[in-house]
Formats: sequence, structure tokens, C-alpha cells
Amino acid sequence: MSVPPLTLSAEFRKIVEARMNQVLKGIEETFNQIIETQKITPTELKDELESLQESFNLLFQKWSLEILYTLLLKDAIGFGEIKKILTVNSRTLSDKLKMLQKHGYITRNVTAGPPLRVEYTLTSKGKNTVLLALPLLYYSSSSEVKA
Repeated sequence: MSVPPLTLSAEFRKIVEARMNQVLKGIEETFNQIIETQKITPTELKDELESLQESFNLLFQKWSLEILYTLLLKDAIGFGEIKKILTVNSRTLSDKLKMLQKHGYITRNVTAGPPLRVEYTLTSKGKNTVLLALPLLYYSSSSEVKA
């Protein structure tokens, strides 16, 4: 995946890491609580995770996260603007936008013209997904090993 590393000031990085650690700790506690109270077996957990496979495959295909992050930063944006920012060919971008829309990550809004204007925006699902992917991308690209 061609997502460039985030460049943050040392102070901002400390704040972001502290928040991410809080979120991760909360997720871990919730996960452990669910496993304990519902007596979920490893097989049931495996089956549940396999049901998420299609979403993971879509999100980690080339251009998917780049498109979602572009929409997060730009709010509503047209096809040509996305193409220019990402330097992706029209066919690939069109296919990815259709797939992200089909799965509920983005919406396509058409404004009657002239000229006809098509803009793309994140849905709540898209915004939450892209925000949740940040810690994963951050930690997977971090140069220091966390214990």
C-alpha cells in the first residue's frame, strides 16, 4: 500500500499515542469482557473474524484507504479532484469509488448542471472506518517496537 508515513511534531505525536493507547486498552478490556461473559470459543471467534474478511479485503486493496483518507481531509470532492490528488487512472478510480459506495463507505451526490457535478463524501461508516484504521497504519509503520 502506498500510504506515506504521517509526519507529526514530537508533542503532537505524544498526544496521539496516548489517545491511541487509551482506545486500544478500552478495546482490549471490552474484548476480554465479551469473551469471558459470553464464553466464546476459539472456533466461534474464528468464524466471526472470517465474516469480516470481505470488508478487510476491500479496505486493504490498493487505492481504497487512499480514497477514504482523501475524502476525510477534503470532505466533499469531485472525481477529477480525487484523480489529480492521487494520480490514479480514471478506470481504477471509477471502479474503486463504485465498490466503496456499494459497501456503504461513501456516497455519490449528483448536482444538476450545467455543468453536471458529481461529488463524493464519506458516510458515517466510512469516516469511522478510516479513523479506526489510523492506529493500525500508525503502529504497523512505526519504527520503534512497542511492548
